[in-house]
Amino acid sequence: MAEHGPQNAPETPWWRSAVIYQVYPRSFADADGDGTGDLAGVREKLPYLAELGVDALWFNPWYPSPMADGGYDVADYRGVAPEFGTLGGAEKLIADALELGIRTIVDIVPNHISSEHPWFRAAVADPAAAERELFWFRPGRGADGELPPNNWISEFHGSAWTRTTNPDGAPGDWYLNLFDSRQPDLNWAHPAVREEHEDVLRFWFDRGASGVRIDSAALLEKDPALPDLAPDAVPNGGTHPYIDRDGLHDIYRAWRHIADSYPDRRVLIGEIWLPDTERFARYLRPDELHTAFNFDFLTCPWEPARLKASIDGTLAAHAPVAAPATWVLANHDVTRTVTRYGRADTSFGFAAKARGVPTDLDLGTRRARAAALLTLALPGAVYIYQGEELGLPEVEDIPVEKLQDPMALRSGGVSPGRDGCRVPLPWSGDAPPYGFSPAGAESEPWLPQPDDWASRTAEAQDGDPDSMLELYRTAIRLRRAEPALGDGELAWLADAAPDTLAFRRGHGFACVVNFGPDAAELPSHSAVLVASAPLAGDGRLPTDTAVWLRL
Repeated sequence: MAEHGPQNAPETPWWRSAVIYQVYPRSFADADGDGTGDLAGVREKLPYLAELGVDALWFNPWYPSPMADGGYDVADYRGVAPEFGTLGGAEKLIADALELGIRTIVDIVPNHISSEHPWFRAAVADPAAAERELFWFRPGRGADGELPPNNWISEFHGSAWTRTTNPDGAPGDWYLNLFDSRQPDLNWAHPAVREEHEDVLRFWFDRGASGVRIDSAALLEKDPALPDLAPDAVPNGGTHPYIDRDGLHDIYRAWRHIADSYPDRRVLIGEIWLPDTERFARYLRPDELHTAFNFDFLTCPWEPARLKASIDGTLAAHAPVAAPATWVLANHDVTRTVTRYGRADTSFGFAAKARGVPTDLDLGTRRARAAALLTLALPGAVYIYQGEELGLPEVEDIPVEKLQDPMALRSGGVSPGRDGCRVPLPWSGDAPPYGFSPAGAESEPWLPQPDDWASRTAEAQDGDPDSMLELYRTAIRLRRAEPALGDGELAWLADAAPDTLAFRRGHGFACVVNFGPDAAELPSHSAVLVASAPLAGDGRLPTDTAVWLRL
């Protein structure tokens, strides 16, 4: 099997330096013409992904699901949603990708399941069912139990509790749902919940998956007393009733034992949002998770001091546990990079999406190109959300009647939700569906595409040396060939020009990014390997531009 990534020593795990491409299956490529992306569409595009040079694909959930939350409401952990394909098709995709040197990472959603899952259907059908112990059913407060059991708020707005109706039509108990009401939280104190998920890990590892990404990894365990939250409650030393509780570590130690039991070992990747870096690093101890997402870097504004502090803080947090850092500019939950960096406030992230914020897409594209080189030069692994390599902006004018994200639907118009970064990819042609679906398909894409994306298609950018796609291809190819890149050390250049970030990797490679209003001097006796934009006529580095140098 072909190996991607830097030329590290053979014993160095691949995931420490990997370039991992995030596939949102619903929006990647539609092979059967029903308007929804599918696994057959991904298989058709494997040559494109191989040419891009990525080491692995992380797939958002492809399981059977009512799609109340884009597939994060799982009805069957061991299957594939019919709209995406079949289990056999998933196995074929995993095998075909591996033949090209591309590993597969599947999404595991352990905090909650779909209200259509057999466990929950049994639990609501009979108030005496044993399955109720697998969830958080509680009587309500108030004279008639009409109030939720506590004051917890859903991540998608409103109460985190939903009241059931008993078979006789009378109001029943409430159940906990930290996300949508169709996503009941599981009770991880019950051994059957733990056993089920451990078996699910083995199921996908046995089918060739090289790792799992763990959704909402810090939320699984709850305080059994279910106390009210103080208005200013934040995760603090494991005292929060449902975030970062100490019992989580035993869960992930058991998962690590399973991952390490496979001959080539499988990687565990956590989605962990924590402000306390010491608490964050605890999840990355040698017997727990291998890596976790770096959300601090993702939400940083386009400012050198903030970015430098985030880079330093990230590397310092990972050093005590010898875990590799991860770097990401966008994902399926946040505003796309081109749009975010085209705003006066460039820190718009998960909770800060907004309509009507003035955006300069030319400026955003210039900064996104520079950010790509910055990110790909940092120590550790890099994640690329699908479409970032095409420079796609956020789609901010989706008609209200077309929105599907529960974050938008439950907010009463306060939040535009996350659909704007989930619009189907443009592959070719001059008009929607831009090759996302086959020619002549009767169904439109599940989310509408803009009319002005013809210049952003993969076909239009292929071979254009000035395109975002070719910049990513070039940078990933150089990263793979450059021994100093990937995992390793970083040293800041002491004599860097003002308003720049400049660092060295190894002895002969440097990355310089200019954030200032004026062109900056580059280190002497250096040669350009790749730049995000042309240098000035005098060889200086223009504003909002990054360059890789051979020193």
